Parts: sequence; structure tokens; C-alpha cells
Amino acid sequence: MSHDIKDDFWKALAASPVLMVRRNGSDEHALPMHACLDKDLGPAYGGAVWFFTERDNRLASGGPAMAQFMSKGHDVFACVSGELVEETDEGLIDRFWSNPVEAWFDGRDDPKLLVLRMDLGDIEIWTADLGIKGRLKLLTGSRIDPQEAGDRAKMPV
Repeated sequence: MSHDIKDDFWKALAASPVLMVRRNGSDEHALPMHACLDKDLGPAYGGAVWFFTERDNRLASGGPAMAQFMSKGHDVFACVSGELVEETDEGLIDRFWSNPVEAWFDGRDDPKLLVLRMDLGDIEIWTADLGIKGRLKLLTGSRIDPQEAGDRAKMPV
């Protein structure tokens, strides 16, 4: 691999920070959640993402979860496992607080406000980069070798 596929994922997530999140074992559909990333922790973002939500949200009870990601350009895909836990660090919550977040709540002290931290477990990432040769094969109906379609990696966060 000529590049770091994990960096590709974090850059793509920073550019379009929406994950589809579902608690493991739940029969409910995944929810689109806006992920807050702590960029001060470096490229790996500390192995966690945060979500502002409401206490009656179907994810509020926390626990093991899976999140799915697809980048804007459809060139990076990921499936992330982790554990949803309530974030209680007021300083960290204040750091992520913003006008777009406030638009969903009646201020920082809204009793329905819940911040969930997803402590990331492992991640499987795919990148899609057919290149010119792959695109030509698509146009002509020629067989594409999976090795030509991009990279794949599974790793701990």
C-alpha cells in the first residue's frame, strides 16, 4: 500500500462527518449522526468520536455499536465498531459546542441534551480507485480484478 488507508478515512470523515450508527443487537435502523472529531489528538483523532443527541434517542442507552461511513466522492467506505458511552467531560462538551449544535437544543443546559462518545474498537476501510485502466474496463465490460479496484484494510483504531 503506497499510502495510509487509515489517514484516507479520517480525512474523508473530517470532510463529511456523518456516520450511520446502530446499536449492536438492535432491530432498529441505523441513524445518521454528525460526528465531532477531536483534531487536536492527531490523525487518529484519539480513537473516539462524539455525537450530540437527545436523551430519548434510540442510541441513548449506549453499548456496543457499529457505524457505517461513505465519503462524499464515494471513494472511501468504512465500517467501525465501538462502544457508545455518555460523555461527562464538560470541557470537552464545551469545546464541541457550536451554533449548529445549539440550533437543536435550548442552550447548553437543556435537560434533553445528551453527548455520546463512541470509543472506537476496530475499523474496516475500503478505498475505491479504479484509475484509468479500471474505468476503461468498465466501459468495455472487461473483467476487473478486485486488486485493481482500491485498497482494503482491517485494523484496530
